[in-house]
Order: sequence, then C-alpha cells, then structure tokens
Amino acid sequence: MEWIEVPEEGLTLRQVRAITARNQSESEAIRQRVEHILQAVQERGDEALKEFTAIFDGPFLDSFLVTEEEIDAAVAAVGSDFLAVLEEAAANIRAYHERQVETTWMDTFRPGVRLGAKFTPIQRVGVYVPGGTAAYPSTVLMDIIPAHVAGVPSIAVFTPPKKDGSVNPYILAAARVAGATEIYKAGGAQGVAAAAFGTESIPPVFKIVGPGNAYVAMAKRLVFGTVGIDMIAGPSEVGVLADDTANPVWVAADLLAQAEHDARAAVFLVTPSRALAEKVEAEVRRQLDELPRRDIAAPSVEQYGKIFVTKDMNQAVEVMNLIAPEHLELDTADAEALAGDIVNAGAIFIGPYTPEPIGDYFAGPNHTLPTMGTAAFSSPLGVYDFVKRSSLLQYDKEAFEAVAEKVMAFANVEGLQAHGLAVKRRMDHE
Repeated sequence: MEWIEVPEEGLTLRQVRAITARNQSESEAIRQRVEHILQAVQERGDEALKEFTAIFDGPFLDSFLVTEEEIDAAVAAVGSDFLAVLEEAAANIRAYHERQVETTWMDTFRPGVRLGAKFTPIQRVGVYVPGGTAAYPSTVLMDIIPAHVAGVPSIAVFTPPKKDGSVNPYILAAARVAGATEIYKAGGAQGVAAAAFGTESIPPVFKIVGPGNAYVAMAKRLVFGTVGIDMIAGPSEVGVLADDTANPVWVAADLLAQAEHDARAAVFLVTPSRALAEKVEAEVRRQLDELPRRDIAAPSVEQYGKIFVTKDMNQAVEVMNLIAPEHLELDTADAEALAGDIVNAGAIFIGPYTPEPIGDYFAGPNHTLPTMGTAAFSSPLGVYDFVKRSSLLQYDKEAFEAVAEKVMAFANVEGLQAHGLAVKRRMDHE
C-alpha cells in the first residue's frame, strides 16, 4: 500500500484526485469495441445479439427470454434456507426504500394560483445484473426492489447466460423474490444495446440501471440520451476513517473485503494514528495470503491501496471528503458524531460493528452506489431513480390577468414575440 503523509496545510482536491486516480488507458479501445456492438444490435437486432452472445458468453440461443419453468427450477435449486435469507433481505430493502416514496401534491401559492408536482413511475426499466465470473443475487434485490416500490409496471432483467445457456439460479430466484416481470439472457454491451434499442423479441426500455464491467459501463455511457441511466459505475472502493481505538485486524479485513471485488478496486485508510496505520498494513499483508481471491485482491491493494496519515482527525475528515468514497466506514471513538462532518460518501457505516458487507447484503439501504469520487455530486440508487417529476401549474382568470403585463415584459426583453402574443391575445379576446 502507498503511504501519503498529508502536509500541515492539507491536500487540494486536484492532489487527491491525482493520488486516487485509476488507470483508464484502455478506455478508447473499449469505446471503439462497444460502439461497434451497439451499432450492430441497433441495426440487426436479434441476429446480432445472438452472434455476440455466442462470442462472449458461449451459447447460441434460440430465445433470450427466461421461461417460468427455468425460474421455478432455479427457486427449487437454491433451497428453502437461502430462499428465506433472500426474502428477509428483500423485506429489509423494501422497508427502507418505502421511506423514499414521494406523492403528488398541489397547493395554492397565491390567490388563483395553484402549483405542484406530479410523481409518475417510469413505465419500463431495464436492470443489468452481472453474471460472468461471479453472480450477485444481492444486486438483483437492490436494483429491482426500488423500481417495484416506485410502481414501475415493467421491470426487465438483462444478465449474461452461462456457457450451457442457463442463468445462475441465485440470480433467477432473487429476481422472482424482488418482482421482475421479465428476465433476458443478454449480457455485456450487447445486453445494454438490446435494452436501449430493443430487438425483434425484446421491447426497449426507458432507463437502464445496475453495475457491470468496463464494457457495460461504456455501453451505458454511450446509450445515455436514448435512454436514462442511473450512473457510470466504476470499480468498487472503500474508505476507512479510523483512530487508535480501531481494531487493526477488523480494519484490514474490511479493506480486503473490497479489494477482492476487482483488481482495480481501491481501498483507502485515513487516520491520524501512525501506529494504527502500521498495524493495519501488516494485517493486510498477513490476511491477504489467506484469501481465496488473493489473485484479485493483491493487485488492488498494491496499485490502488492508499494510507493517508494526517495531523489530526479534522484533517482526516477533510481528506476523506475530498476522496468522496463509495463506501465509508467510521471506526472511531466518536463515530456517530463524526458522521455529521461527512459531506461526500455513497454510504456511511457508523461504528466497528457496521462493516460494509452488512450494507452489501442485508441492512436495507441500497448498495448500488456512486464510485470514483462521484459521491461528491450523486447518490445511491433509490426509488427516486425510477420516478419522473412533472410540474403542475394552474392559474384562474383573475390571477392570469394580474401578471399578464409582467409576462409580456419578459417576452419583449427576450425577443420572443409569440410568447407575448400568447398572453396578449387572451387579454384582447376574452
């Protein structure tokens, strides 16, 4: 792990971005490949989708739609014990997201003037679920349930098939528990293309949500505008803000829990305690040797693991707010109070008994979070991502006449004569 001695005067945002940057050297090559895939699926539909699925995932499919029989078999395969875990986690996630529901309102602001907002669920969304080297039923729950709570009537899941043409049973079981209406065997950039543009057998969606690899992220970036997207999710990351009361064994374990996600995952320890930092680094090395996914975690720690040593906790908070991590653990003596000082983080885990995996799987808040510093200006996936807001305006005759001249004055200043005439003609021809 790289050590950064934070100077007395602190670090600037530009400096922190340079320290925490991750290699983007392949972005242009990925863009070119993805553009080719998107264009092919848009132009040739199912034919191109079948070709790319065979190339990247293995099977040549006759149909992309997962049948009810396949889902029934998957539910049976996962077993009643894990199904009960899925259902309990789903209940927790649903209960949390129900607190995010907003309702249409309209109030009288001035005599004769009623204004408000109308909340309408997006009518069809696509949920991308990774399914390559690992399957994440937790992501299925996290990305479908807020849409279901929002009232989205059509929720289509897109996920890559295995080489034998099947879909991981845990993904299918979670999709049923969460409330998906359709599941398609279509992953990668070609799956995003099918969701965005539609094919002969797959109706297009209005918005695509969910994480994926670099090709999926690039595809979402390129189809934005044709459809909405939730965010451009990069590799995972965790920041731990700790003092000398923290347990170094636990802190190291939490850093490695993120490092095992991806060789480009980033892990940050920010602390005013050099003694703690030294213990944590030693523990990371020791525990790393015990990890089954060491080949993934080791490059993450070596290339993107950072230890910031600060002069005090106030400076540590400043640095962490500049990092704006996806996940932030507060492992300090005053963790709950310190949470009030955090302004940039996707999710904040307060205290030593709230490790990040609690949020990944079971607590209820969403684990689809902004990465790569974007927590400084964006939010976790939620019900609000599946709802549109429309403004409501209503003037009666007297209220209209009271402001007509003022509206025409604006139109005149802006040189928009038709705007002014739309008001004047109502005044002239009552």
